[in-house]
Amino acid sequence: MADLGDLREEYGHDTLSEDSVHPNPIEQFRIWFDHAVEQKIPEPNAMSLATVDEDGQPWQRTVLLKAYDDKGFVFYTNYESRKGKQLANNPKACVLFPWIQLERQVIVTGTVERVSTSESLKYFASRPFGSRLGAWVSQQSAVVSSRSILLAKLEEMKNKFKDGDVPLPSFWGGYRIKPETIEFWLGGKSRIHDRIFYNMAEDGSWAIRRLAP
Repeated sequence: MADLGDLREEYGHDTLSEDSVHPNPIEQFRIWFDHAVEQKIPEPNAMSLATVDEDGQPWQRTVLLKAYDDKGFVFYTNYESRKGKQLANNPKACVLFPWIQLERQVIVTGTVERVSTSESLKYFASRPFGSRLGAWVSQQSAVVSSRSILLAKLEEMKNKFKDGDVPLPSFWGGYRIKPETIEFWLGGKSRIHDRIFYNMAEDGSWAIRRLAP
């Protein structure tokens, strides 16, 4: 067994309190996200997405946040992928933004819904040509015998859509995570981390609590 017991970092360059955070967690997220961008954190919009299959088995993967507002956090994928099928069966998810360089994490839980076709189309049209082709090439999560098959399919799509007009696939689009809880985690000295937890009440307001590290 590999012994990783000596791999540790001492946190504690900042503190976080119930009084210092914004009363709206989306605005607090915006503050932290903008700071991550300013600090040139690699892909600050990368988030670990957790879903659960019909057997109760959790699955995780990294996806990219492409929009957010008070309505929720939006990402795009193949609806027929593993995650798409799991969300169709159990439309709940958790995402985590691991801004380790800043000693920060944000965790969001909530229900998931598909965004409108017009939203998906608008985003799809903004993607680079190769990315739009890629959405048509991959039957995401399906078993494929070799990479060469994918590359051959890519060439086929290049020829098919050589005029640059790539339509939105019917099996591809966006999901919106409608937040029910949002936690802001900040590393602290002696592992006394700050955890500020927002929980949405039935009237849509947010309750703010501190959690033990």
